[in-house]
Amino acid sequence: MSSSPRAAATGPARRAARLVVLVSGSGTNLQALLDAADDESYGARVVAVGADRDGIAGLERARRAGVPTFVERVGDHPTREAWDEALAARIAEHEPDLVVSAGFMKILGPRVLGKFTVVNTHPALLPAFPGAHAVRDALAYGVRVTGCTVHLVDAGVDTGPVIAQEPVRVEPGDDEHSLHERIKTVERRLLVDVVGRMVREGWTVTGRIVSIGAGRR
Repeated sequence: MSSSPRAAATGPARRAARLVVLVSGSGTNLQALLDAADDESYGARVVAVGADRDGIAGLERARRAGVPTFVERVGDHPTREAWDEALAARIAEHEPDLVVSAGFMKILGPRVLGKFTVVNTHPALLPAFPGAHAVRDALAYGVRVTGCTVHLVDAGVDTGPVIAQEPVRVEPGDDEHSLHERIKTVERRLLVDVVGRMVREGWTVTGRIVSIGAGRR
């Protein structure tokens, strides 16, 4: 399967790309994107932050930054499909150029994925150690190197095409917390870099190969 190029606008009047960021927790990846977007040369701005639950730090980060927020709880809908449709509608209200899943702990369905390009970050070198316990699983397996992956989201669990990866060495004495904290530092930087490059340079997807820059006109 291949897609047509996603081309970034060019020239001095280039419009900043619109990002909707989805969060479920503390929002440290969100904060990294907010900080990056303070620089106009980054090429993107966060126009809304969505969550699957209230009372989380990620929403407070957005509110402090003056970014609109919304919450769509799965339990408020009769089916998972109805939730997916409602979430797609809430995202669409903000007309995003790109959706970023930044620690969003729900699987997105066909209504969202059929309308938007979604980028996710994962604390392992996919396809190794998908799922919610990637750091724990990597330690249990005894790997000497793990890392993080930024990828496009598809219908599977951490199965979408890889955009970028960066390794992180497992140090002697590492536990899940210490290793995860080092991965998070790399993860934030990699996510900010990838999203910025995608919106500034455009991208193409051919099969499972994501090429940044090929969409530039």
